[in-house]
Amino acid sequence: MSGLGKGITTASIGRLLKNRGYEVTAVKIDPYLNIDAGTMNPAQHGEVFVLSDGGEVDLDLGNYERFLNISLKSIHNITTGKVYKNVIEKERRGDFLGATVQIIPHITDEIKHCIHRAAREPVNGNSTADVCMVEVGGTVGDIESMPFLEAIRQMHGELPPEDMLLVHVTLVPMDTMGDFKTKPTQHSVKTLRELGLQPDIIVARSREVIGPQTKKKISAFTDVPAKAVISAKDVPDIYQIPMELEKEGLADVVCSYLALDNREPDPAWYRVVSQEYTNRATVAIVSKYGIEDVYMSIKESLKHAGRALSTEVNIRWLDAETFDQKDLADVDGILIPGGFGQRGIEGKIRAIRYARENKKPFLGLCLGFQLAVIEYARHVVGIPDATSEEMGAGTHVIAILPEQEGVFDLGGTMRLGNCDVALKEGTRISGLYGRTEIVERHRHRYEVNPAFISEIEGAGLVFSGTCGERMEVCELPDHPFFLATQFHPEFKSSPTHPSPPYVGFVDACKKNKSTSE
Repeated sequence: MSGLGKGITTASIGRLLKNRGYEVTAVKIDPYLNIDAGTMNPAQHGEVFVLSDGGEVDLDLGNYERFLNISLKSIHNITTGKVYKNVIEKERRGDFLGATVQIIPHITDEIKHCIHRAAREPVNGNSTADVCMVEVGGTVGDIESMPFLEAIRQMHGELPPEDMLLVHVTLVPMDTMGDFKTKPTQHSVKTLRELGLQPDIIVARSREVIGPQTKKKISAFTDVPAKAVISAKDVPDIYQIPMELEKEGLADVVCSYLALDNREPDPAWYRVVSQEYTNRATVAIVSKYGIEDVYMSIKESLKHAGRALSTEVNIRWLDAETFDQKDLADVDGILIPGGFGQRGIEGKIRAIRYARENKKPFLGLCLGFQLAVIEYARHVVGIPDATSEEMGAGTHVIAILPEQEGVFDLGGTMRLGNCDVALKEGTRISGLYGRTEIVERHRHRYEVNPAFISEIEGAGLVFSGTCGERMEVCELPDHPFFLATQFHPEFKSSPTHPSPPYVGFVDACKKNKSTSE
């Protein structure tokens, strides 16, 4: 079922294998007709995650990267749109030699080809993975998923038994009496069987731990051994899930099915995600969306940085259009995320001005970087109508990228993915990274207008990071922490490798809290 936690389950199984020394990669199948997630409304679909090669993908791939410490590419996200586009292009070229192009075999063959190709892609530029996790999105029985499930059925028959296993994530709700209800699981497995698929493992999602009797009942109705019925209860932190699945014996079952040596797991990752908090800090995120999934990577990056500093970060979500100045008074830091469009812009600028003038730790990201420049230009440099070309009339201290002029197609046309960034020695940003050359991911169409750079810097704002002639980082030297980046550092953060700008920001928030108490 959609939204049940298949992505986190996939990432967690990968983490179990990774802890045993196996190289793991992952593929996400999205049944929608879009080519990618780039043009989709994040309020409906969740965050658009950006990969190193510029692929705009589903947020589940962000979880794969964070859990597995790997860098994925666009080929690791398969959509109906991509599959049909590839097949139609082949048909137009005459690749099928006059055959009638059909769902079976042409679409299913393309799906299998896409899976095999992604599985063979070297992990982090090194060797091919030992195991490839493939998550099929959507809901069993939906028409959109049918070609993908048929392709999986075919693969199951084509591969040796020890080369493939099927994990079914299903809901086991509780009634008002506290009893587990197994009918949804029975019916979803029945639907899978009608499609020719028999699960090897069932991961049962529930509010509480499922006991042996319920597992036996599920086993009896699904022909899945009771030891392969795995309880996956709700937990307060997603990084605890691999530990819970480890306790349930999931790794033992997976290794047995895939004929892998069940090695002793390395506890290093578990130690990192189990650290206790000794401090607290509250961060205000000022945005036009009140939906946490829109900013999944930001939320997780704050968590990663907080864990590295033994600091629990509490997030206060503030509506950029309606928040009051007093809402900022008792927070320890202010964060302005990326985004598009005019809604909430003036509120975000008000929040940035408050952070600058009241010495509150501030972190701006992408649009937050551009708005920090606009705020400074308005209230320090003395350009009262300073704005972005995206926002309309005024003095455009933020202008469209030259290569974006005349671009009308929205999909995959922004400045996307990895870019080299040079950091000035002796600045806050170079101190956070500990070097002067970095690579970070981008997703934007606008930049600081070169015509205003010297004037803005002359007034005291330091552009401390650049990519060629483009400004990538700004900071204020006489502020406890005022930093903004054109790039998205959250896209490369993980529990074991927290993003340096986030670490610096959370550290400043922690210090600001201790100073104010």
